Amino acid sequence: MNFIALLLGLIVERLATKLFHLRRLPWLDGLIDAGFRQAQKLATWPAIVPIILLVLLLVLPVAAISIAIGDRALGLPYVAFAVFVLFFSFGPKDIGEDVDEYCTALEDGDKERIEETAKAIVEGEVPDDELQCIQKVEEAVCVHANNRLFAVIFWFVILGLFGPLGPLGAWAYRTTDLIRRRAVAMVPVDENADSAGALARDAAVRLHGWLAWVPARLTAIGYAAAGHFAAALGAWRAPSEQQDASLAEHNDNLLARVGVAALALGERDEEDLIDRGVRGATAANRLVFRSLLIWAVIISAMTLYGFTQ
Repeated sequence: MNFIALLLGLIVERLATKLFHLRRLPWLDGLIDAGFRQAQKLATWPAIVPIILLVLLLVLPVAAISIAIGDRALGLPYVAFAVFVLFFSFGPKDIGEDVDEYCTALEDGDKERIEETAKAIVEGEVPDDELQCIQKVEEAVCVHANNRLFAVIFWFVILGLFGPLGPLGAWAYRTTDLIRRRAVAMVPVDENADSAGALARDAAVRLHGWLAWVPARLTAIGYAAAGHFAAALGAWRAPSEQQDASLAEHNDNLLARVGVAALALGERDEEDLIDRGVRGATAANRLVFRSLLIWAVIISAMTLYGFTQ
């Protein structure tokens, strides 16, 4: 059932692009903000505890429905519910759609749209230098594909091993990401590191980093298998990460290094920055798609041999 639900969920993700605006969930932002403010008030508790409680509060309804539905009516209600949850757990936007918009902006030469679409992919500010911006976009495609897609699949499959809990895994990961985003937006980076807000923000980032750790490494392996294996393996082994980087930063650095190395773009004679940008972003998107196919084959094999349901 879980494999069928996952397959249908991925199909819906590809076809229902006009419904992506439904995944913004503005009402959920208000609930997260309220919970985060309450977390800051519990100064005597370890900061991670109220963040975990907030996650549990948001995922318990999904867990309850999943268990209640179970395998009734040949599992059809469960499959429908799982596809519904997966739709809201992926994203919030499709990485391929973002890349297409970015490439179109490059080809049109619209600098304002280029910056806007690049920021959507990077999920932050981009360098002013055009070549650095292009490289940043390529890295971001490799990094955020894990956050938007692969990590959701991973936790859906892992919790699906324990019965009708696949939707709980997918939604739990997305919930930690939503909390992390809101925490970072609410508490400035330059705030006193010992303040209640900064501690709660860092706890939210840390929790998300924990859940992304294993998927990030499996995604990196997928990039190596789907791209230039030797270059990707060399990038994995390269000791280029900062020693004081957080767990989340280590995850992102690994995905960026391995993903870009797996692309093995090289240089082409008489290629301008526009062509280079389009080629790099398109190659990164194709790498993600090939990795997704590899994941699908492995999960289907696990299902065939009874490792998943």
